[in-house]
Amino acid sequence: MALLSAEQAATYLHLNVKRIQALARAGRLPGRRVGRRWLFDERDLAAVLGRPLEPDTLGLDLSARNQLRGRILGIHVEGLMAEVRIAIGEQELVAMITRSSTERLGLKVGDSAIAVIKSTEVMIGKGMGNG
Repeated sequence: MALLSAEQAATYLHLNVKRIQALARAGRLPGRRVGRRWLFDERDLAAVLGRPLEPDTLGLDLSARNQLRGRILGIHVEGLMAEVRIAIGEQELVAMITRSSTERLGLKVGDSAIAVIKSTEVMIGKGMGNG
């Protein structure tokens, strides 16, 4: 049993430490408080993510740091392209990939998958009047 600190759990789940602590306090993330520290069992976190704790599911060894693990919700193939919808936590990510990549990877609805995001640009928006 590997116990993770809140910082380690945040890295494992790709979330902010404060968010991890808030989810644990609300009972939405399995963890236990020991004194002033939160501890998380790695197996419990793996179960929350819906993935087994195996060496081949620990991520890809790539230069891209943004690797988001999720489950395939839908695949729409049309012509040479395929739209793949992936649930990542409570969010949904849509990726356009080639039909041949979809076939080569054997992607199916319900499969676990990793979305790798490599970009030189990220935009952030905020509604006007939101202080």
